Amino acid sequence: MVSLDSAVIARMEKGGKRYEVLVDPDLVDQFKADPESVDIDQLLAIEDVFHDSKGGERPTAEAIENTFGSQDMFEITRIILERGNIQLTTEQRKKMVTQKRQAIIHNIASTAVDPKTKLPHPAQRIEIALDETRYPVDPFKSVEIQAAEVIDKLKPLIPLSFETMRLAFKIPGKSYGGASQVLRQYKKKEEWLSNGDWVCVVEIPAAMKGDLISKTANR
Repeated sequence: MVSLDSAVIARMEKGGKRYEVLVDPDLVDQFKADPESVDIDQLLAIEDVFHDSKGGERPTAEAIENTFGSQDMFEITRIILERGNIQLTTEQRKKMVTQKRQAIIHNIASTAVDPKTKLPHPAQRIEIALDETRYPVDPFKSVEIQAAEVIDKLKPLIPLSFETMRLAFKIPGKSYGGASQVLRQYKKKEEWLSNGDWVCVVEIPAAMKGDLISKTANR
């Protein structure tokens, strides 16, 4: 469950009345795309509907039924997010845009390389190029979708190549738990050796090589 300090107001107006729920901004886009994939307990800060969440004013059960045709918080939240909008303070929006922007830059820096050097571009270079594109970062749109849109705008400015590579890791059995947590999402095949070592072959974006080796070594 998201904290009240981190939650934002989702608001819909109908019949001259406002209906508000307090939601986790990081889950809004996922919920709108696929409601069943999000646990309503994680999405909502409070499982309640308000006319005015700041003042604590709540609608009657009759008003909720007449407006939404249901008392179910999942259905009510779905309707508010589908037909209403998110209310953000200037500070909230600025913070969320900054966080999403950094996540987009990290996504590109960890998957793209310079086709000449085969090395990843420094995050600062991507950030400077992103500034030039004047791309309007959406605080609620997924990082993956926005990164794809940004890449199209960056290509005329910096050379980008998205190459994959395979790496093999041989891990002592005692270190299997930590290493497997890092490697499992990229794993293509694995094998246990007679001496108790674990061998794993992974496929990753070439730009991730250094970071993945470092993370595995630290486990």
